[in-house]
Amino acid sequence: MLRLGWFSTGRDEAARQLLTAVWRAIERGELAARIAFVFCNRERGEHPETDRFLELAQSYGLPLLCLSHEGYRRARGLPPVRVGPASGGLPAWRLDYDRAAIEFLKPYPFDLGVLAGYMLIVGPEMCRLPLINLHPALPGGPTGTWQEVIWQLLEERAERAGVTIHVVTEELDRGPPVSYCAFPLRGPAFDLLWRELDELGLERARRQQGEQNLLFREVRRQGVARELPLLVQTLKAFAQGRVALRGGQAVDGEGCPVRGLDLTKAIDALAAGAL
Repeated sequence: MLRLGWFSTGRDEAARQLLTAVWRAIERGELAARIAFVFCNRERGEHPETDRFLELAQSYGLPLLCLSHEGYRRARGLPPVRVGPASGGLPAWRLDYDRAAIEFLKPYPFDLGVLAGYMLIVGPEMCRLPLINLHPALPGGPTGTWQEVIWQLLEERAERAGVTIHVVTEELDRGPPVSYCAFPLRGPAFDLLWRELDELGLERARRQQGEQNLLFREVRRQGVARELPLLVQTLKAFAQGRVALRGGQAVDGEGCPVRGLDLTKAIDALAAGAL
């Protein structure tokens, strides 16, 4: 049976939905796995959304392991992380936090770690763990948070969007893909919304409407509907031995590299009810 380590900041409803989808698949007997623990980089009382997430995990009877990265930073009197082209990467204390997290998890062995709404960039030592990440874009697509991804797609007037599950590496959101699914950004659900965005203008829409923009919301809705089944189907592939992690990349049952399983047709069928 596949032992899963679940990593999440639990910052929004989507984080709860992902956990619920996998937990239910396990309970139904659809997924031959168990969640060995839920690790969160926040503790109770730090954020209402995270508190809801932790309450949900507890209601499922899952072991909760909380290690606040903010508390770790404040205890050392250090400034918040600023990561970007001019930052030189993660500061030393963040790498120390990762080491502390690895040590914290040692009593809880797992076969595969799932980053499902884990909002910390992981350093090189954590990247040595068998970790996969859910990213709301196609392989090679925009990087960043789901909000940043959607705005980039709109700015680029992209024809397609998607969801990818990839191996976690030091290159943010660019690890080797394990699986993915795609969906079009043109057609009946989108064409009128594109025209409305063109009339208003992208920058004005961002400033005045933000995430309430109807096109933004539709892209997000379509993506979320696919995230849940894609994660479940990918974990099933791991549990059945059809895919595994080896040497920092995904391989099939015979040990041959996997360049990303295209599960679009299967995920479209599974997501139809939610759409």
